[in-house]
Amino acid sequence: MSGNKTIDLFVPGRLCLFGEHSDWAGTNKTMNADIVPGCAIVTGIEQGIYGTAETSEKFIVESTLPEYKGEVFECDMDMTRLKEAARGGGFFSYVAGVASYMCEWYHVGGIRLCITKMDLPMKSGLSSSAAICVMVARAFNILYDLHLNTMGIMNIAYWGEQRTPSRCGRLDQACAFGVNPVSMVFEGNEIDVDRITVKKPLHYVFADLMAGKDTVKILADLNSAYPFPRNDKDRILHEALGLDNAEITGLARKYISEGDAEKLGQLMIRAQEIFDKKVAPMSPEELKAPVLHATLNDERIKSLTYGGKGVGSQGDGTVQFLARDEKTQKELADYLEKEKGMTAFCLTLKPKKAIRKAVIPVAGFGTRLYPETRGVKKEFCPVVDKDGLLKPGILVLLEELEKAEIEQICLILNREEQQYYEDFFLKPLSPEHFDKLNDSMKAYEKKIGRIAQKLTFVYQDEQKGFGHAVYQAKEFAQGESVLLLLGDTIYSSNSQIPCTVQLIDAYEKYGQDMVAVAPVPLDKVGNFGIFSGVWEDKEETILKLTRIEEKPSQTLAREYLRVSSRKNPENYYGAFGSYIITNEVFNRLSEAVDNNIVNSKGEVELTDALSYVARNTGMYAYVVDGVSYDLGNPEAYRQAVAMFGK
Repeated sequence: MSGNKTIDLFVPGRLCLFGEHSDWAGTNKTMNADIVPGCAIVTGIEQGIYGTAETSEKFIVESTLPEYKGEVFECDMDMTRLKEAARGGGFFSYVAGVASYMCEWYHVGGIRLCITKMDLPMKSGLSSSAAICVMVARAFNILYDLHLNTMGIMNIAYWGEQRTPSRCGRLDQACAFGVNPVSMVFEGNEIDVDRITVKKPLHYVFADLMAGKDTVKILADLNSAYPFPRNDKDRILHEALGLDNAEITGLARKYISEGDAEKLGQLMIRAQEIFDKKVAPMSPEELKAPVLHATLNDERIKSLTYGGKGVGSQGDGTVQFLARDEKTQKELADYLEKEKGMTAFCLTLKPKKAIRKAVIPVAGFGTRLYPETRGVKKEFCPVVDKDGLLKPGILVLLEELEKAEIEQICLILNREEQQYYEDFFLKPLSPEHFDKLNDSMKAYEKKIGRIAQKLTFVYQDEQKGFGHAVYQAKEFAQGESVLLLLGDTIYSSNSQIPCTVQLIDAYEKYGQDMVAVAPVPLDKVGNFGIFSGVWEDKEETILKLTRIEEKPSQTLAREYLRVSSRKNPENYYGAFGSYIITNEVFNRLSEAVDNNIVNSKGEVELTDALSYVARNTGMYAYVVDGVSYDLGNPEAYRQAVAMFGK
């Protein structure tokens, strides 16, 4: 257990963009092999449930919000009593269901959960019940160090809600993946979730139609056609939730990934047409949805949008639209609120690639490379690159950033060293020297000039550790996520994708601080920062971090930092030399500098800031398909010179 600390929690509601009803339909494949797996595109939204949690002897849920009317749920951590509370129905049944599951399958104590804010509409097809279930599962996971990944939390939330009268579908708990779209496949009892990278902003508006529907009746009517169709109407429903839906969701994923909002909007219209033609006849009274269709056919709304469709179980519950841009998004929300009397919300799915900037600390003295560094900066020690050119190591690194389309590069150096860098990057060759170069070398000289235009110099006037050096770039970052590289490390990819591009691509999917890692033998863990966690993906390339230790002993690593994989039960992952850090890391570094939070050597550690962010907001590690070469000590440099160019 992590101690009696208080943690902050936020879980968003979820919006099903495509594939409603296919989750429960796909689970029927366990009984009917002919059923096509269900497919859905689901995203978290910007509204949700906020809370705080701490360990407790009992399971307690409370809130000062008006909708709770001062009620408090309190129960011993007793599986039988919690199950009874779950079966009793009502809002607290959801939290009791999850707590009963945790009590049954995990060795945990209680928690005290306080709901502090809720801006998520209730009973509007946005899964407020799933959000609170995910919040309870996440609280147990963090407070009792259960090392569950996102899928694990999602599954616990689902099975906890199954113990209530709700009987939710499998896609509801997609809110566990945060405010980004995911593709979900439902095949019998199996569920597969994959994050979708958003290439261009998508401006959604969704609104509570303020009408009403009987979700229980809709689900009962549609379920009557499963697992085996009895007539043509049933077969048409199977077709709509099967092959038709698979095609629609496949195209939706393609258009989201390409950023094609117009085609995505037209797909929404087509999906609604299929639903009305093939699904609605199964529950004609509930799915007639006059308010929904009047809203979808409103000419003013059509002028502002690319398309629209119903949400969740459909009916007169909630409607969603894809606005043409940010301006029409606001106009549409205002129109729905003021003219239609509906409660409207905006949701913008944004590209995660905001990596325009890179930071490289180069202020060290290069003591380990003495006496070479009496006259040559260690970053300028030469290596033969794969193109056959002899280059300073720092230039190899900057070319890596060029391939990653980085626009601005901050070099953190000692003030007296700026002239060294300016002489190399900014001072032009003499005409005599330039004229002696062949055409390809002249072209490369111009490339160096292009790289030089991206450089910014920032100073570390005191040597107070790696974290202190990185902190100097806080103003340069200006709140953006940045790529952080080590000045004395170069990378060689095992594929056509450069190592830094691999890391950026992973960040685009997950949207949180990320560190690149590589396997490390147990007898070498004392030379690295070691990162431990649970696998987040089937390929076992992404770790949800649970612990970070700087240069641990072998005993500590074997006991607390070991990561199991399908290929090897005992793996250790060390820092590869590249990171993507967000403003949360800079804020923690700022706190460390201001409050003198240092190690035994009086240094501000980056590892401390990473550990803090991993505990509080989450962090991932990406296993790079490549090799990093350290140019900072003689033996490693010898290996780099021998191997890198190959």
